[in-house]
Amino acid sequence: MTGLLPLTRRAALTAALGGLLRALPLDEIKLGITTDEIDEEPKTAAEFLARFNLHWAEVRSVWGKYNTSQPVEKVREIRGIFDAAKMRTSIVDTAFFRADIPTAAALDKEWALLDSAMDRADILGTKLLRIFAFVPKDGSTGDTAAYPRSYELLKEAATHAKKRGFRLAVENLKGGYVQTGADSARLLKAVSNDNLGLAWDPNNAASCGEAPLKDGYPKLDPARIFHVHLRDWRHKADGTVEWAAVGTGEFDNLGQIRALRKDRYQGSYTLETHWRTPEGKARATEISLGGLLKVIAQV
Repeated sequence: MTGLLPLTRRAALTAALGGLLRALPLDEIKLGITTDEIDEEPKTAAEFLARFNLHWAEVRSVWGKYNTSQPVEKVREIRGIFDAAKMRTSIVDTAFFRADIPTAAALDKEWALLDSAMDRADILGTKLLRIFAFVPKDGSTGDTAAYPRSYELLKEAATHAKKRGFRLAVENLKGGYVQTGADSARLLKAVSNDNLGLAWDPNNAASCGEAPLKDGYPKLDPARIFHVHLRDWRHKADGTVEWAAVGTGEFDNLGQIRALRKDRYQGSYTLETHWRTPEGKARATEISLGGLLKVIAQV
């Protein structure tokens, strides 16, 4: 497989990481990986997950397209691959509301996207979707005048999704109206629908200048965190943030996981690597997974 270790070294690493994973309370820590951070081919991603005794997958892009752009026949093929590998889908990623606040025809396209995402998530066996809370093209993320309409549309989306038994997890994203823990808390206060919550990404919050564990997470209602992204980051010389292999950066993944468990969080976690190595993204994910499993072994 492209980007992976040579067979003998890979086998040794797999055995070592597998030993760590078997020591974990997997009934409590539902750890998976975003499949396209391994490979766009779902079978390759499933084989990778199986080697490390992981049974959860976050589905974003497959075969070079967002899952919501794939025909249902291809999504059924993904489900068959996952079933054969004893994988479960934790969350289906969408680009729903990852744009300016829409009007008219653009809004109709967003509602169609939401319906398409729910159709595909049903096939994949999950009732959880990753969405966003709008990303202004002009960068005016602090435009408070835009917030009421964004809340109105998110309430409408939650109401629509609930009719089909879905929960919507808003990911905090740099460049969006909801970037940090503080932004997320503001959103949750304004939108009280119980099926709308967060895909909490502390690393995204850090990229926006927040101290996510110290200042962001304490502002959140743990009951409305539906999903969590894990990886690592570090500051560059110019003060900006770049992604890093887990365990080599500045984020306290151990502290974050411990805080979530203390708050009785029982949802899913995803390693969303982002960091890259010249050896390829599968190798980068393998390295980060090793770092993350060492963290989880201390929980």
